[in-house]
Amino acid sequence: MTATADAESNAAETEVGVWHPVGAGVVATLVGFTSSFAVVLAGLRAMGATPAQAASGLLALCVTQGIGMVLLSRRYRMPITLAWSTPGAALLASAGAAAGGWPAAVGAFAVTGVLIVVTGFWARLGRLIAAIPVEIAQAMLAGVLVPLCLAPVHALTTSPAVVIPVLVVWLVLQRFAARWSVPAAFATAAIGACVDIAVEHRRVDFGAMVPHVEWTVPHWSWQAMIGVAVPLYIVTMAAQNIPGTAVMSSFGYRVPWRAALSTTGLGTVAGACAGGHAINLAAISAALAAAPAAHPDPHRRWIAAFTTGCSYLVLAPASGALVVLVAAAPEGVLETVAGLALIATLAAALTSALSVAEHRIAAAVTFLISASGVALLGIGGAFWALAAGLLVRWTLRPRPPS
Repeated sequence: MTATADAESNAAETEVGVWHPVGAGVVATLVGFTSSFAVVLAGLRAMGATPAQAASGLLALCVTQGIGMVLLSRRYRMPITLAWSTPGAALLASAGAAAGGWPAAVGAFAVTGVLIVVTGFWARLGRLIAAIPVEIAQAMLAGVLVPLCLAPVHALTTSPAVVIPVLVVWLVLQRFAARWSVPAAFATAAIGACVDIAVEHRRVDFGAMVPHVEWTVPHWSWQAMIGVAVPLYIVTMAAQNIPGTAVMSSFGYRVPWRAALSTTGLGTVAGACAGGHAINLAAISAALAAAPAAHPDPHRRWIAAFTTGCSYLVLAPASGALVVLVAAAPEGVLETVAGLALIATLAAALTSALSVAEHRIAAAVTFLISASGVALLGIGGAFWALAAGLLVRWTLRPRPPS
């Protein structure tokens, strides 16, 4: 009788051991996808992508990061999770169309991937990026995010019937289940959009919901290289890859740096011509697969990352349907969801940028230029914000006593 009970107990533990990380991986996918895909679409559209090209880009990002997670987690038996560069997408959304249009933006995406690969093999380049003062990098990111985070306010004047319920749901969930606040806001927005489409008899192109890839031949523009590729590379490294390794380290995992950057960089290059802007190591969402909540045994948590990768591959075909829904939705709905998704990131960036009193002036200058959206010589404001911030910081740095 005792042997039978022990066997049943062991079987139950085995079942829990298998399904617990699987559930964590599915949750990580749902939270990561629904909370930031709107930012990706906003960024690609701002770069000049057509709805079909934006859908192709979202599909490419899902596929490349999904395959990357499956390969890395299986090979290294670690919960290595990847993500599209949400800060990078926010940067694209604030930068506006690149000089040379969408083909030039695609070329910049490919160059970003090459730079990520090179960083994995050239330690000096990685140290150079890590040497960029945190407050300057975060101030640049904060300035990029401001226009996007203001979108819900502007949308209140254009589509209040849909936007107000979205804001209410987001606020309530922020109080009781913050992790699900943005996914719930997206679900509310989707329901509101569907009701509005039905009431207003808006035309929906069901044929465009079929997933397909729109290939774009990249164009090489020096303005896009400096104004898009360089800031996209810096923000992806500083706001995603470097923090992502730190998050994994906090849970006792040492990320294989060269393999991770090679996978994400090559994945970025592979997805660029299909419209994907950049993939990278997950930062905040990495904890969903690497924390003890995913599995008590650290050696079993890789299953959560593997499941996340598989789940993204399952969600990839939905990209076309999402773009069609967004196109038919009332004005400002997509921007509202994107803005709400970025508020926490904006708050964290501002806190980090202004935390050191000695460098607040430099950070403030960086923030203002980045938020202004100014473009000089065809180069976006993010690059000039970074350059100005570093110059001001260098000029105002304390001088050693003579």
